[in-house]
Amino acid sequence: MIAEIISVGTELLLGNIVNSNAQYLAGRLAELGFDLYYQTVVGDNTERLKAALDVAYNRAELVVLTGGLGPTKDDLTKEMLAAYFGKTLGFDEAVFENVVKQVHAFGATEITENHRKQAMVPSDSLILTNEYGTAPGCVMQHEGKTAVLLPGPPREMKPMFEQCVERFLFKLVSKAIASVCIRLKTREEAPPDRVGEAPVARRLDDLLDSENPTVATYAQPEGVLIRVTASGPMREDALAIARMMAAECRRRVGEDVIREITEQ
Repeated sequence: MIAEIISVGTELLLGNIVNSNAQYLAGRLAELGFDLYYQTVVGDNTERLKAALDVAYNRAELVVLTGGLGPTKDDLTKEMLAAYFGKTLGFDEAVFENVVKQVHAFGATEITENHRKQAMVPSDSLILTNEYGTAPGCVMQHEGKTAVLLPGPPREMKPMFEQCVERFLFKLVSKAIASVCIRLKTREEAPPDRVGEAPVARRLDDLLDSENPTVATYAQPEGVLIRVTASGPMREDALAIARMMAAECRRRVGEDVIREITEQ
């Protein structure tokens, strides 16, 4: 299945913030088995967002959108998508209770009309609870098109994707995905010429060209991460493929510089 990402927010176009959401979502969608060919950034404008959706759905079945779900007038993603899919907005008491809970958790006491706006959700849609903010996410489907709406702040978006959206997306792909992650020690804990991203990449050079499983390295403060991701008809099949490649990666880098190994 082909997916596309649309990031909504004039602040992104102006360069006021870095679009880390698109980077995160691209990686997660690839791991889940979606093909991703395009990303779009659009400002807080109804007509331009509609135009971006028209283009996206000409080349993808799934569109994941972030941003524009807040309580202010320029937060228009939810309203725009509801109209796009021919859905009405209705007040959801359970969503409102969570909004009130989050407002109080932030130390505020006054509940305004803007907060009530957040509880207006599209009909016949899957509503995603926001455990870290007031804007709920949602999943809309219509005539073979699927839209996933996520809040813009990364601290809200990432948990919502991992806790709610991934389960839904697994149903859309015809293959299972599994990953083995190998975390190496830091440069302070092991020889830099063995645990730095460049020397690790050299040791894994030909493996980085593999298509199934894929092998990728990530330089992170807590140590280089090697992620091996495989696909198969069932998760057990994918995990078996990933484990075989992970074993070769471990042999090449050396067991003595490995901090931990996890499976996803």
